[in-house]
Amino acid sequence: MKTSAAEADPIAGLSARHEQFLRFVERRVLDRQAAEDILQAAYARAVVQGESLRSVESADAWFYRILRNAVIDYYRHRAVEGRVMTALEEEMDAPATAAEDKPNICSCMQRAIDTLNPAYAAVLREVELSDAVDSLDTFARRNGITNGNAAVRAHRARKALEKSLRHTCGSCAGAGCLDCTCGTKAATHQG
Repeated sequence: MKTSAAEADPIAGLSARHEQFLRFVERRVLDRQAAEDILQAAYARAVVQGESLRSVESADAWFYRILRNAVIDYYRHRAVEGRVMTALEEEMDAPATAAEDKPNICSCMQRAIDTLNPAYAAVLREVELSDAVDSLDTFARRNGITNGNAAVRAHRARKALEKSLRHTCGSCAGAGCLDCTCGTKAATHQG
């Protein structure tokens, strides 16, 4: 008596019923592409777990169990993905707090500002580093100077600060002092 390929290898026989299995999955997920993906993953799982199949007669029932579990896993994954996306959307929609926006200013910068011309130090503190972050226009009005004079003062103050920081901190004074991550600059840079 001759045995068919399906009887000799029950896993191979499952691929012959591809459309039947695809319809089964598609009715449960309502998306043909997702159903195809689930079915392909189930075939891969069947090949790996094929040793657990006891008889040819139980191959269909065994594979339907794999498909049901794959559909359940699909919905679990979507639920987790949905929760993560919702949390991410809420986080993205929430206004940023001042603590998140404010850079961690290196203590070297504070000491360097203290060494600058008082007019330069004032413009840096009031316009660049203040929690209120005044505009140059507001600074100019408050100090009785023109907007152009305030802009020139701010430019010169930044240049003087950069020079002082390069002298004190060396090469790390580039952009690193504006968002310091070392936390020990005050201790390591005794200038």
